[in-house]
Amino acid sequence: MSTLHVGLVQHSCTADRDENIERSIKGIRQAAGQGADLVVLQELHTGLYFCQSEDPASFDLGETIPGPSTEIFGQLARELGIVVVLSLFEKRAAGLYHNTAVVLEKDGRMTGCYRKMHIPDDPGYYEKFYFTPGDLGFTPITTSVGTLGVLVCWDQWYPEAARLMALAGADLLIYPTAIGFDPEDTAEEQQRQRDAWITIQRSHAIANGLPLVAVNRSGFEADPSGATSGAQFWGSSFVAGCQGEILAQAAAEKNEVLCVSLDLTRTEQVRRIWPFLRDRRIDAYADLSKRFIR
Repeated sequence: MSTLHVGLVQHSCTADRDENIERSIKGIRQAAGQGADLVVLQELHTGLYFCQSEDPASFDLGETIPGPSTEIFGQLARELGIVVVLSLFEKRAAGLYHNTAVVLEKDGRMTGCYRKMHIPDDPGYYEKFYFTPGDLGFTPITTSVGTLGVLVCWDQWYPEAARLMALAGADLLIYPTAIGFDPEDTAEEQQRQRDAWITIQRSHAIANGLPLVAVNRSGFEADPSGATSGAQFWGSSFVAGCQGEILAQAAAEKNEVLCVSLDLTRTEQVRRIWPFLRDRRIDAYADLSKRFIR
């Protein structure tokens, strides 16, 4: 498939799981209606971002794979004849949970999953309390529409993750995301953070000669503990081309569906003139496996 039509579904979330699922389904249907072959959902799209606080009761939100989400969205993928990337809070075993992206084929079956590797522990993002780091590595998922380099949120700040997906043959990079700013930050700081988020991901597209899809949630979500002012998720989901060019971008503060056509043959064209993979000094990179050199 040389041309891939990708749909991005960005929406706010509530405490009502059924309502969130309906928003995701509505977005998927809209994207499919616009010709999408592949639809990507945001991180943890079935509920509020519960990691703003550490609450053992939140583990009740975990679900198995296969389970409710794979059943619901698998049926939809089969009905519409599209590939879907969804995100869920995976309960793997008692006391063992992951932040997991699942890829569903056009026939509804699960063709692969990715468990988030980089787990943050920052004010308002206490994910280490909930998620065990992934153990599936940086392995692209082969589908009928291409080989998908699926990563999740905090992974998007690490060039190593994007590079390893590229080296393993990914046709594009995909980042389901839940990121926002503290409402008490200044407008200037909020802008810097959002710009940094966009810039680092555009750099992954450039450095690897791959298109990139980033899907973020939108809307304000209160901190249930009351310890912070909550999180204002900045939306701004976007698609970048192989040279980092922005092909489409959603608004910051509303539910929105994007549908973008990607020419997958551009990777070959761009890598011929910018042969970063050819010129890598793999004989000199051993220190990259160290935490710090000095």
